[in-house]
Amino acid sequence: MFSPLEQFDVKPLIFITIGGYDLTFFDIFIPLILTIIFIGYVSMLKFYYRLIPYCSQFVLESIVEFVYSIIKTQIGGKAYYYIPFILTIFLCVLFGNLLSIFPFGISLTSHLIILLWFSLGLGLGIFVLGLWVKGVAFLKIFVPKCPIALLPILIIIELFSYIIRCFSLAIRLAANMLAGHTLLAIIALFILNIVIVNYMIASLGFITILSILLLEVGVCCLQAYVMTILTCIYLNDVFGDGGH
Repeated sequence: MFSPLEQFDVKPLIFITIGGYDLTFFDIFIPLILTIIFIGYVSMLKFYYRLIPYCSQFVLESIVEFVYSIIKTQIGGKAYYYIPFILTIFLCVLFGNLLSIFPFGISLTSHLIILLWFSLGLGLGIFVLGLWVKGVAFLKIFVPKCPIALLPILIIIELFSYIIRCFSLAIRLAANMLAGHTLLAIIALFILNIVIVNYMIASLGFITILSILLLEVGVCCLQAYVMTILTCIYLNDVFGDGGH
């Protein structure tokens, strides 16, 4: 690997053409399929619950309680039946982030185009849900309390800020994952070059890599938490009073 950014290249693995349609299998599909399998496995665990929890059940119950506390703090009791939805978002982002930490792992959550589709779908879904729950009254979130003379320009600003939040969700996550993995790759390449010169200095470098790797694991968990928090905040527009 000659460039730290080469790890983010999307490469074809299997070339498939059926009826003139290109169905090539790219390497980015691997973490996506693994994430789907992981979510399916987690959803199947509920059929094997025990009164005395085993290890995976205990971990899942702790995660559910964690997500439940986020919903309770940010939204309240009106959105508890959306726990599976928010839990799925948290687990998808967390698993996708952690999957890229493993050797030869592909960072699914560092590709902006994927996250843009995810965040735009999430934002559109919340907007449609708001119209379904509150009807036209949901549009009050775009009408701030202000003098009538300022109302037209402020409505435009509110609309713009509501749309831009979808892009901020994607850019925030992609930028953090991209920066962390790039920094880790740069330091790793630098240490591999130092090994040839001095093994003692290289050993200190490996400690540095381990420290940054642990920090990157923390960033992966933090970004999943931030994504969940922001999703709950946006859902609060649906279940809150809609005021400013």
